[in-house]
Amino acid sequence: MPPVFSIAILPSPPGTDKRKILLLISELGTRRAVIGASIIIDVKELHETAVRRERAFLVGVRDEEIRAVEADSLLHELAGLADTLGLEVVGTISATLRIRTASLLLGTGKADEIMAAAKAEDADSIIFDRTLSPIQQRNWEKLSQLSVYDRSELIIKIFAGRAHTREASLQVELARLKYSLPRLSHSYDDLHRQRGGRYGTKGSGEQKIELDRRGISVRIAEIEDELESVRKARAVQRKRRERVPLPRAAIVGYTNAGKSSILNAVAKADVLAEDKLFATLDPTTRRLSVKSGAVLVTDTVGFVRNLPHGLVEAFKATLEEASDADLLVHVLDAADPESERHFETTRKVLTEIGADTSRSLVVYNKIDKLEDRSVMEFLARRHPGAIFVSAKSGEGLTELKEAIAAALTADSVDLTLRVPLAEYAVVSLLYREAKILSEDHEDDMVIINCRVPPRLLAKVEPYVVK
Repeated sequence: MPPVFSIAILPSPPGTDKRKILLLISELGTRRAVIGASIIIDVKELHETAVRRERAFLVGVRDEEIRAVEADSLLHELAGLADTLGLEVVGTISATLRIRTASLLLGTGKADEIMAAAKAEDADSIIFDRTLSPIQQRNWEKLSQLSVYDRSELIIKIFAGRAHTREASLQVELARLKYSLPRLSHSYDDLHRQRGGRYGTKGSGEQKIELDRRGISVRIAEIEDELESVRKARAVQRKRRERVPLPRAAIVGYTNAGKSSILNAVAKADVLAEDKLFATLDPTTRRLSVKSGAVLVTDTVGFVRNLPHGLVEAFKATLEEASDADLLVHVLDAADPESERHFETTRKVLTEIGADTSRSLVVYNKIDKLEDRSVMEFLARRHPGAIFVSAKSGEGLTELKEAIAAALTADSVDLTLRVPLAEYAVVSLLYREAKILSEDHEDDMVIINCRVPPRLLAKVEPYVVK
């Protein structure tokens, strides 16, 4: 083994795999080590390089449609998305889009200013809060010599890192491939690289970009076929649930409003809940016991402004839990001044996927963060009937359960039923899914006074006392 020194510090040569060397030096248990005969690696510098997070410089864009206040809010949200991905935000800048250019989106003067600011902060990447066209992204990367991407790609990266089920992984990969396909022609330094054909064949072969484009198109078709199989399996699962017709509530809302925390608190679930955007992507359903019986409650993926359209399309299967629900429990962050804007964003996406937003229960979460509780009075006027809770402290959770039960039984009908003893399974069903007011027996019949939800009316119609 070469000797170990603690003297001269030299930069590592080009092409050195610093992470592998770091592992080797860690095993040697020394601060500096000689690799070969003359390469001296500084362990401290090497470790800092190996663990350094990507340093991102964020760019917000405002124009006649997006005013300064909203642009600042979107830029703040972009910083939250970057943090979720594990990036270190080293600087931000807001640019006014007066004249839109095809090559850079912004003017050359503003572009030079942004690149200079990013390099002054030693940034590794520049992230735009506005969608960039493929040629704009390529031009920015050429001029700045940094990685450049936009809000859509950032969200796709987050989804790719947080999808756990097979369905979610397929959906994210589909969105990523559809996003990257039109950008493929700008991802090569040399667009004329070719793979030659066999001797005697016509032409010199296909360009590599053509092969890659066809490969992506084939993979997209494969994923769509796989997703179709997944959707069929989900449809079978849904039919099984409908055999036991429990009412269904879907928890919806803006990302990081506390949806998963509420499901964990009311239904003793174990869903991942973090103070980050898009902490969880996969829907989770749990049974919740209430006074009127039981309901199925599903936690859904969170929403965000300017969600890439490809992701909305890709996640329609996941969001079917919301579109098929009997009740939408719309969670808002009571401590967030942008909560009303988030409410409208969520309603817009829910409308796109065909969900019925008329049957909604508004829930303000995180009231433990409110320094002034008088804010709740203002919020209550904005959404009459809203429930105020804290998933963290447990305040208001009992009222929330009662409100969910009341909303799901609001259209129930009071009926008197005569059920033969031989068909007592119907009575058992009513005890599970309806509210029994009284039960009497007469010869071989059971007389039931009950409050029946609309979904059970067809099943009990033969036993109704006219």
